[in-house]
Amino acid sequence: MKSLLVAWITTLIAFTGIDFVWLSRMGDAFYRPAMGDMVLAGFRAGPAIVFYLIYTAGLVWIAVRPAIATGAWGAAFADGAVVGLVAYATYDLTNQATLRQWSTALTVVDIGWGTLLSGVAAALATLVASRFAQG
Repeated sequence: MKSLLVAWITTLIAFTGIDFVWLSRMGDAFYRPAMGDMVLAGFRAGPAIVFYLIYTAGLVWIAVRPAIATGAWGAAFADGAVVGLVAYATYDLTNQATLRQWSTALTVVDIGWGTLLSGVAAALATLVASRFAQG
């Protein structure tokens, strides 16, 4: 149970930390121009916090938890990447299908980012939680 808590905290820190850097750099450079007036000047903290808490719990359950016992961070990366691909594709393709101002470039970049970020966060959490479970 402790290793799952460590895995979730590690996933949360890795995912939100890396995503913060990405969004800080790419927000004005890529997302804002692509999304135009749909983007808020700031962001709504409540929904963002709920997203990060739920999404990282899902990554832990689906990708990290099965890999902790073996320390198979490569499997966690692959499973996390699949979670990211499915989740971000659901979001981006639904938006592209229903919103006037949602480009294919935005869809491709965001799906790629979500896939990579999810895989990396799951792999890092597996490495940390596996060491914690052993010691």
